[in-house]
Amino acid sequence: MEKKTIVLGVTGSISAFKACSIVSSLTKKGYAVDVILTRHAAAFVPPLTFAALSHRDVYVDEFDGTHEALIPHIELARRADLFVIAPADANILAKAACGIGDDLLSSALLACMCPILAAPAMNVHMYENPATQTNIATLAKRGWSFIEPGEGMLACAETGKGRLAEPEEIVAHIESALHNQEEASAALEPLPLAGKRVVVSAGPTQEALDPVRFLSNHSSGKQGFAIATAAAKLGADTVLVAGPVHLPTPENVKRIDIVSALDLEKAMKEQAESADFIIMAAAVADYRFATTHEQKMKKSGDTLTMEFVKSPDILRGLGQTKRDDQVLCGFAMETENLDANAREKMLSKNCDLLVANNLHTQGAGFMTDTNIVTLMTPDSLSHLPLQTKEELGRKILLTMLEIQKGKHDHASVH
Repeated sequence: MEKKTIVLGVTGSISAFKACSIVSSLTKKGYAVDVILTRHAAAFVPPLTFAALSHRDVYVDEFDGTHEALIPHIELARRADLFVIAPADANILAKAACGIGDDLLSSALLACMCPILAAPAMNVHMYENPATQTNIATLAKRGWSFIEPGEGMLACAETGKGRLAEPEEIVAHIESALHNQEEASAALEPLPLAGKRVVVSAGPTQEALDPVRFLSNHSSGKQGFAIATAAAKLGADTVLVAGPVHLPTPENVKRIDIVSALDLEKAMKEQAESADFIIMAAAVADYRFATTHEQKMKKSGDTLTMEFVKSPDILRGLGQTKRDDQVLCGFAMETENLDANAREKMLSKNCDLLVANNLHTQGAGFMTDTNIVTLMTPDSLSHLPLQTKEELGRKILLTMLEIQKGKHDHASVH
């Protein structure tokens, strides 16, 4: 892949120090990183620090005359494959929304023709201010992408939304944005999964106790939906079997909504018959109530004993019935002995591929937009770094494509 150039704008936020980790990580990955500091950012972190991390010139003033670029705001904008602002304070968002170019960073943004990705960071009240929200909405309409700030204790000792996303998450979003550009540039080429049918399950199941209560889990469905999104972009005829989640249906994806484990089993059996790739990303309840009450159960006594029965093992069933030319992928969420437990599950369920992660790993698991996983086949093991769930979905699907090609090659030899 041709070496990509990222222009990183750093503004006057206390979280400017986190940009050092972003520059270091991107440089180690082989990207060229040009850093633009506002004067306020340079008060928090000196330019020399970024120069040492990026091994390149660092830009602060439009007219300091010390750089190779005689017109730096034009030259930097011209050579950028992606323009990132992290942290993006309220001031730069306001100037960009109004088209103001009164310093090097804001002028470069006006000249920029590549995608722009911003990670806001500021006081919670500044972030929630209608003016800031209007500016963000305006920039989003113009094509900017945003990495939402986190919630918690801020440097100003107030609690709320406004903390800069962690450097690892920002780097993952940057790489995802660059991969999306590559996909767009290759749009005229044949799509890798054209002619393939992919069936993905996602989200939790809900096992009813009565009309009011049910047993479920914390699955958000984000990973399964991201896999379905990636499958459709890769050209596959994609079916998404979704448990109860609040997520929009991905473009060009057929969605089937289910509630219980029994619903999911029925839908997956029906859809798997014609599938090339089957991906069980749903978090299925292992047990369900032995009795579902038609009326709401009334409270009585200090304790309550319930009887449960085992839910169907859907992944095992799919593994027992899959054709030789089908590829089956399972998921394993563990809290200990990740590799050993995942391998045992993969072999016992007859999976061709298993995706395993640890719930306690930061950046992985439920509710997040990123994941850290291990990809496992009967003959290989690969520990993947933090990345967005859609980028992981792409890797899973392309790995399954290679597995299927291997099956075809093996069959042709025999």
